[in-house]
Amino acid sequence: MLLEFEQVGYTYTGSPQPALQGLTLRIPTGKRCALIGQNGCGKTTLFLLANGLYKPQQGMVRWQGKPLQYDRASLMALRQQVGLVFQDPEQQLVASTVEEDISYGLCNLGLPEDEIAQRVGEALAAFGLTELVDRPVHHLSLGQKKRVSLADVMVMQPELLLLDEPTAYLDRLHTRDLMVKLQQIWAAGTTILM
Repeated sequence: MLLEFEQVGYTYTGSPQPALQGLTLRIPTGKRCALIGQNGCGKTTLFLLANGLYKPQQGMVRWQGKPLQYDRASLMALRQQVGLVFQDPEQQLVASTVEEDISYGLCNLGLPEDEIAQRVGEALAAFGLTELVDRPVHHLSLGQKKRVSLADVMVMQPELLLLDEPTAYLDRLHTRDLMVKLQQIWAAGTTILM
């Protein structure tokens, strides 16, 4: 099993209601899964727990059969394998230009410059961002920022792709393009949970 939640509970500080309570869920390798629920039902919280950004207050999260470890090195390793695309791309973009943003995670890994350039070039082409390579991220539309944030994650070549409200800020054309791209990502072997 790729990702497992076992009796997971999480309550936000100051909230009378738990965001998640007694959640048990298993995501097998190679699947495409969709979480469907009302606003506020805990979908985003589940993604943040899966990526190690939050630690469950009850229960356990397992990655590839092993309980998550919350030390810095373990979390860095996890986040290379579990990519999270936030609902709001503004929360994800960290650099000045599109190219810098997409290369950010790879640079932090200390990869050779030629490998970084190759992977960034592939990501730019795959997500239709080549013409925006030098554009400042603060000049992008929300839909373009959404594509950059997806490219940011996929350039890391994760085993599991988590997408929180993936079509938010996208028009009909870009929503359709995203669904085609997600089909390609899944067909290439990445497990998807959205």
